[in-house]
Amino acid sequence: MTNATDTQPQHDAFDLVIRGERVVTTSGIRPREVGVRNGRIIALEPLGNGLVGKETIDLGDDETLIPGLVDTHVHVNEPGRTEWEGFDSATRAAAAGGVTTIVDMPLNSIPPTVNVAGLQAKREVAAPQSHVDVGFWGGAIPGSIGDLRGLHDAGVFGFKCFLLHSGVDEFPPLDADEMEAVMRELLTYDAMLIVHAEDSRAIDRAPSPEGDVYDRFLHSRPRGAENLAISEVIERARWTGARAHILHLSSSDALPMIRSAKRDGVRLTVETCPHYLALTAEEIPAGGTAYKCCPPIREAHNRELLWEGLLDGTIDYIASDHSPSTPELKDPENGDFAVAWGGVSSLQLELPVIWTEARHRGVSLEQVISWMSTKPAANVGLTGKGMIAPGNDADFVIFAADDAFVVDPAKLHHKNPITPYAGRALSGVVRSTYLRGRLVTGNDPHGELIRRGMLGS
Repeated sequence: MTNATDTQPQHDAFDLVIRGERVVTTSGIRPREVGVRNGRIIALEPLGNGLVGKETIDLGDDETLIPGLVDTHVHVNEPGRTEWEGFDSATRAAAAGGVTTIVDMPLNSIPPTVNVAGLQAKREVAAPQSHVDVGFWGGAIPGSIGDLRGLHDAGVFGFKCFLLHSGVDEFPPLDADEMEAVMRELLTYDAMLIVHAEDSRAIDRAPSPEGDVYDRFLHSRPRGAENLAISEVIERARWTGARAHILHLSSSDALPMIRSAKRDGVRLTVETCPHYLALTAEEIPAGGTAYKCCPPIREAHNRELLWEGLLDGTIDYIASDHSPSTPELKDPENGDFAVAWGGVSSLQLELPVIWTEARHRGVSLEQVISWMSTKPAANVGLTGKGMIAPGNDADFVIFAADDAFVVDPAKLHHKNPITPYAGRALSGVVRSTYLRGRLVTGNDPHGELIRRGMLGS
């Protein structure tokens, strides 16, 4: 990558021009020049048109300009559990991984984002620290229906609920009837309900997960629990007409019913996560609690069926479910899967993890960008993000798709260097990240707090 700054910039010069042979556009990877002014893409022209910039960047032969990723499933945990993660560390990690927009989950922070006061507490701590743009989900818990409209009007992107214990007592689950009541409320202002879909009754009857053997933990969170809960979400969404979104799909068994629901016109979208697409139960060692997440990482055959579900559109997109904790909560001394916190930290690694797996399967970089940027942005209504197109925010990543590295936890920006990807060789290196045309350095937080319905910067 070559940087060149004009010594005597023209009056009508763009603030930034990036040009190169490989730019991801809405029509594929093309040789293009991109002109940025006031944080937005103003021009997208064929390479050689000679756009003039106060700053000009020429992509290297091995570099591709891609839109910044939009990750709609991130647990930042601040305030209240900032020793797990905080907005400074999380958004540094995001930028280092090519993610320019995150939407923060309503739980694991104290207070949770279940009312306007909880949202305001999040915004106050996030505003001065964020290196990328940050939006927020609201939460739906028992007795909170009266708080949902206020949160919606304050700009949350939708509402999350659990159908079993969330792992933290301050964010209790809904039963199916309560979930339906929330759907009926949200339908009045067309807000989306996003659901952690595992059935508590099925898990209560499943084998106990104690010990360091992963297969025991896997059987304690059976596919049937996920399938049953997803079927409940589908039917309640069908009855109410509400928008519903299935979080972190891990069970490939659920794909046929999801396909059927979508064919029937149920307003349903689905995400899966990098760890379900890259890791397998068969490779998890005894005591390997860095791999623990809920729902769990399943078998290799299941992983391949999830890839098929992505490719045929049954699964809409990929989000990280970045769910960090302190090392102690992973129970490193005993490696007990029943005791360890369930969650994988992957904000900084999600792009190379998915690109590594995708290229093995002959999946294009443009398709990966659609799953990790364009489609999640569209689903939450961020119409000014997710694509390199005139009028959009100038959120860019300079990506070396053929470069490679080995994951060193000490080099991650996550607050706690715990990762199941340690020592793994990955393809694709993020060389630099730009938010609204400004380089993200990690020293000068200039991310903005975004609200539902915002049209770019």
